[in-house]
Amino acid sequence: MAEQARTEEPGRLAVATVVFSVCVLTIVGSYHAVMGFAAIIDDAFFVKPDHYPYALDVTAWGWLHLIVGMIVLTAALTLLSGHLWARAVGVVVALLSALECYFFAPYYPVWCVIMIALDVLVIWSLVRYAGPVSRKLLGEEEMSR
Repeated sequence: MAEQARTEEPGRLAVATVVFSVCVLTIVGSYHAVMGFAAIIDDAFFVKPDHYPYALDVTAWGWLHLIVGMIVLTAALTLLSGHLWARAVGVVVALLSALECYFFAPYYPVWCVIMIALDVLVIWSLVRYAGPVSRKLLGEEEMSR
């Protein structure tokens, strides 16, 4: 009985990683939006790689970054609600962000590797710890007692 209660109680690490996920998704979304604006305003900001099968026009990448950035920022704000659907949206959005960075890597390689690592951390924390933490944040544990 004591073990069961202990496994459902989120620890400090769990709370910290979920809050960190919201912060990281906000940073990732802001990055996408800023890079989108930079690519839309100045086509020469990113160097177009030669012989890249997924090479789009830099302005097209800019619009894609801007749209993904707004979606990621919205998902970060919905995570604060603590609902299951918000966590699912957060995981899907972080996956799409990592996928976009994967295809954008020839344009900006070092930063894309960092962004993919941050997206993977967000996915891990939302899948591993978000259930008990959201119940604690919503106060459902106190209401059920």
